[in-house]
Amino acid sequence: MHCSRRLIKVVSSSLSTLQGRCVLRSLSTSTPLNSNQEELSTTHLDGDLEGITVLGLNRPESRNSIGRNLGKMVTEVVEEMKYNNNIRVLILRSMVPGIFCAGADLKERRTMSESEVGPFVGRLRQIMFDLQQFPVPTIAAMDGTAVGGGLEMALGFDMRVAASDSKLGLVETKLAIIPGGGGTQNLARAIGPSLAKEMIYTARVIDGNQAHKIGLVNHVVPQNENGDAAFLRALELAKEIVPQGPIALRMAKQAINRGIEVDLSTGLAIEQGCYAQVIPTKDRLEGLNAFKEKRKPNYKGH
Repeated sequence: MHCSRRLIKVVSSSLSTLQGRCVLRSLSTSTPLNSNQEELSTTHLDGDLEGITVLGLNRPESRNSIGRNLGKMVTEVVEEMKYNNNIRVLILRSMVPGIFCAGADLKERRTMSESEVGPFVGRLRQIMFDLQQFPVPTIAAMDGTAVGGGLEMALGFDMRVAASDSKLGLVETKLAIIPGGGGTQNLARAIGPSLAKEMIYTARVIDGNQAHKIGLVNHVVPQNENGDAAFLRALELAKEIVPQGPIALRMAKQAINRGIEVDLSTGLAIEQGCYAQVIPTKDRLEGLNAFKEKRKPNYKGH
């Protein structure tokens, strides 16, 4: 099964239209992408949503669990898209109602020998790391359950949006294992080590409101009748990001990601190095000219 590479043109893609009704078939949580039910779709939005790319998980029979095939597809598409300078924001969402991602495919896992499990989990860990290193801002839109590897995947994104009725947790200790896709590290960085330990030790599952309260998600929204409230909020957030200087966004992400791993002095040196890379850009001059002329800047990414 191959990942979709279609560039879908949105004829009428204003946010108000999307909120009123899902006019774009590939953005509807209630309709599969096609009769083959592709496991992963890539949609490049157009119109006033240009610059936003959406990855859609679509394994309804397995609750979007991550198996060998889906993992391979995510790796391939992320590797391909990171060189696409037309992408300003990447959103991950589910095409399956009520579920974001149920984690690793445990049915597939049960067929693996002990010698196969370690390398498989290692590949999952690498997928999460690759998502973290994706060069542009990323948003995970969680409309539904995100547990185990599903939450680990979302933790690899810069920002997370959840519907209030979403169920989130790292539940691996119930299976006598630990989070192996970066969860022990990324959850602690997101909400602090004490709360992360409590969630992991107890295998507790929390809803979107609780997740927002502890800082696990950036935004929480009441679920709507279409089951895509978090996705629509993610689109709103992405629309705020897209107009900014694309090179500046990439450098800001790099400075933050690298800086939080080191001491302040080293972090400031990293910031200085990233700032130096925006100084010679045409976008920086365009920003100054637009400010002087009191107009909206037209950034080209160079």
